[in-house]
Amino acid sequence: MMTAMTRPVDEAMAGQSYAERLPIGALRDLARTVWVQRVGVAPYRQRHLPTGGVELHCPVGSLPRLVGPLTGPVLETLAPGTTLIGVRFRPGVAGAVFGVPARRLVDLTLGLDEVWGPAAVGLGAAVAAAGTPEAALRVVQDHLVAHRAGTAPPDPLVAEAVRRLMPWEPGPPGRIAALGDRLGTSESQLRRRCLAAVGIGPKALQRTLRFQGFLALAQSTGMRAPTPDDGGLAGLAARSGFADHAHMSRECGRLTGLPPRAFLGDGTGGCDCGHDHSASYLPFLRSLRLAVPA
Repeated sequence: MMTAMTRPVDEAMAGQSYAERLPIGALRDLARTVWVQRVGVAPYRQRHLPTGGVELHCPVGSLPRLVGPLTGPVLETLAPGTTLIGVRFRPGVAGAVFGVPARRLVDLTLGLDEVWGPAAVGLGAAVAAAGTPEAALRVVQDHLVAHRAGTAPPDPLVAEAVRRLMPWEPGPPGRIAALGDRLGTSESQLRRRCLAAVGIGPKALQRTLRFQGFLALAQSTGMRAPTPDDGGLAGLAARSGFADHAHMSRECGRLTGLPPRAFLGDGTGGCDCGHDHSASYLPFLRSLRLAVPA
């Protein structure tokens, strides 16, 4: 999730494009979305937000890098002319993709070679040689599919915990201790396995996913004509599981570094960068049973 911060929107967005889509079928159990971003004639400052998962960024012509699970916003300035291939992974799958516990990646950005060694250099070279951004996007995904064959699958208990912590899932988990009981494990064991697989504990993950659900709902509202039933930001907050508008505002400040209206622009259209994050938010909207594409 990104938002331009340092330049007027018309200058920062000139010549820029961002195309997000679903990953190929063989990656959909691991990845939420993939994207191609092109930076225009001006440097572009973007804001990375906690999503519960790791991200792989492959700038064309540079070494791929990992953005570990975040606990707060991180600002990055992309150089003019940058083309970036990205993959956003689901919470709890870092070990299955990169062979490293997520707890070692929290709040870090590091070169993929620190995890994959020479294979990361090979991926960077393949991306640079792909010819087009679309071809590079396929190259990255094919490499990930091939690489996962040699790694252990995600922790099934954590995968089920992540599912139950998603907003709007039937039978909300309530207290984390109760979630452990329903999964047949202790609260301490659930926390230990969640820290290893996700990088953050169950409660922090629940808060992160709730806010991601709020952003998904905000973007889906902004993509059509607003109706009185939306109830503005307070209504969106209530539908997303926040106690009240103030609760949502506090979480927005913690996870984005901005108050809600500064982050959302007009309050209903998603982040003020103008990017369409529908593919990334699809799992949340499906949980809400909105009319979304298959």
